[in-house]
Amino acid sequence: MKIGYFLAAEEYTPAELLDQARGAERAGFQALWISDHYHPWVDAQGQSAFVWSMIGALSQVCRLPVTTAVTCPTVRIHPAVIAQAAATSAVLHAGRFVLGVGSGEALNEHILGDAWPQADVRLEMLEEAIEVIRELWRGGFVNHHGKHYTVEHARIYTRRDTPPPIYVSGFGPKAVDLAARVGDGYICTTPDPDLVRRFREGGGGDKPCQGGFKAAYADSEDEGAQVAYERWPNSGVPGELSQVLPSPRHFEQVSQLVEPEMMKESFVCGNNAEAHLEMIDQYAKAGFDELYVANTGPNTQGLFDLYQREILPRVR
Repeated sequence: MKIGYFLAAEEYTPAELLDQARGAERAGFQALWISDHYHPWVDAQGQSAFVWSMIGALSQVCRLPVTTAVTCPTVRIHPAVIAQAAATSAVLHAGRFVLGVGSGEALNEHILGDAWPQADVRLEMLEEAIEVIRELWRGGFVNHHGKHYTVEHARIYTRRDTPPPIYVSGFGPKAVDLAARVGDGYICTTPDPDLVRRFREGGGGDKPCQGGFKAAYADSEDEGAQVAYERWPNSGVPGELSQVLPSPRHFEQVSQLVEPEMMKESFVCGNNAEAHLEMIDQYAKAGFDELYVANTGPNTQGLFDLYQREILPRVR
């Protein structure tokens, strides 16, 4: 299984993200994820760089493949613009770029005053957006008059002959079915073998499945859990709230229901290599082909050293 590093643009400055990309490559990670947010989840994270600027900068500091995890191409940015941004990214990265897409969250997508659609409508919009993007990547002039999007006499000139793959994120059955039907791969952040099986049996076949999890490197598990709680209490928020709450303020309010000890359920906390290997094994047994680990807090170099010394050699 390929092991990559997840750049959390909600938490780190652009310069820090570039330093992390360099460090991940030196440590032996094989690829990068990068998040696409307009807002952080909570103010304690404190950042939210524009992902397309970051992807361009990443092409100049390392040669690792990059996947957006994930971009929502439906409300905040029109799919015709995403098509251009992704095509340029693929050129800059010499083909080592994957457009990861999903149906999004109100946190990022409501900012222009658009109504936030219900889940079924969001998936319908996502499917049409993918159709628009692929049509533009074929290289001719495009006129599209669909249910949700209009494109008039548009053509993307800066692009590769082979377009980037599109991987689709999904956590519920309808989203997984959409990923299986139209995606070139699948993205998920839970080691659920039933979701992977549904993707593969629903049409995904042997297409790549990418997974991801969060870590909080520290001298002890309790210290790591405290760091995770201070930076990412929203990870303990249940159900569909993460898709419908509109601002960091609302996530901070609901995160008051989360306790520090609960972070151990969603983060690998501390510096125990066996705990990381156990999490990696869960994703491997679930059927994932690639796995991306994110670190929270100030000790990213400690995580890189741990993976270079004790984890990556054993995984390989």
